[in-house]
Amino acid sequence: MVFVGCKSLRIKNKINKEIASSFFENQFTGIYIYDVNADKIVYNYNGNKYFTPASNTKIFTLFTGLELLSDSIPAFKYAVDADTITIQGTGDPTFLHSFFKDSTALKMATNYKKVNLIVNNIADKKFAAGWAWEDFDSYFSPERSAFPMYGNVVTLQNENDLTVTPNFFENNLKITTKKYGRDEFENQFYLAKDKVGETVIPILISSDLLANLWNNLLPNKIKVVTNFKIKPTKIAYSIPSDSLYKRMMEVSDNFLAEQLLILASSTLSDTLNSSKVRDFMLENQLRDLKQKPRWVDGSGLSRYNLFTPISFVEVLSKMYKKIPRERLFSFFNVVGESETLKTGFSGEKAPYMYAKSGTLGNNYNLSGYLITDVNKVLIFSFMNNHFMHPNSKIKEQMQVIFEYVRDNY
Repeated sequence: MVFVGCKSLRIKNKINKEIASSFFENQFTGIYIYDVNADKIVYNYNGNKYFTPASNTKIFTLFTGLELLSDSIPAFKYAVDADTITIQGTGDPTFLHSFFKDSTALKMATNYKKVNLIVNNIADKKFAAGWAWEDFDSYFSPERSAFPMYGNVVTLQNENDLTVTPNFFENNLKITTKKYGRDEFENQFYLAKDKVGETVIPILISSDLLANLWNNLLPNKIKVVTNFKIKPTKIAYSIPSDSLYKRMMEVSDNFLAEQLLILASSTLSDTLNSSKVRDFMLENQLRDLKQKPRWVDGSGLSRYNLFTPISFVEVLSKMYKKIPRERLFSFFNVVGESETLKTGFSGEKAPYMYAKSGTLGNNYNLSGYLITDVNKVLIFSFMNNHFMHPNSKIKEQMQVIFEYVRDNY
């Protein structure tokens, strides 16, 4: 019989040896592994130190949605007065989104002669603190808003024919040899003449633009308002919440993550404010964290975010104890198989990790659930910051440690 204490000592010695190698000497590394059922720390190296988490931040965003939102996404708030409906945004990102294709608001608005839109009920700026300014037209950096449409992007499909979605922007597109996708301060878009396939470019959002996009769908019906006769209090719901969570985590969608925090804030106040909901979570559901994070956005795009490996394990543990295992694991990528984790991790055995990665320049982190050969569930966070190696080399070193833990605990 091999005692658990002996197993833990062997694992500790093995990981210590790996971490002491020259590969890790010029970077910052944190590893925390926890046996949730035995309530036992399996390994801890810099677990209480703060790291730049990148998209591991989405784990906290997922937890926020699970705690504050219902089974379905609140699409908008509304009030009806005779032949007029007044609709107030909640931040729902799924309306006419290319993946979700939700049309709840459009279907309801069709039934009324006049439609008033309230879209100024948001305290957030279009970009979060610490985002790179030059990413304004990058596919992964759409603006945040109270009433998103089309994912707040224009989608260009250039196969046999060129299609522009929404078609409102057809006259705003130029075929060119220029490298960038949009002018910084106006919705003028550019597509390289030899670019084939799909191109996604963020839209510059404004109240006037939203009115134009709506009127393009329902001519002469739509008016953006700041004053209204009846306060919208009824809630219309769109898609199942789990569908949004899964998509956000599967492709690490920054826009969905940002809007998810805004959606959660709609349950606290009519004024949408992601900062308020982050503070609420830290003061309530997350008040027992050993190290309070610096949590500044929903996606992890900001380098101002600071989290510890222990904090990620604590939040992952909270979810593991409250959510049925099959449902919980469905939110996370299968390491070695899922879209964002296909490369870098390989092996002959069946998938054994369900996790969320986090990548920024010179940073790679992975946090989630590891299933050992004897079916024990370990919750882990492995954070690597400020390295000069290629990500693929980091993953190779991580895999050595993960497989040893899988095979020996």
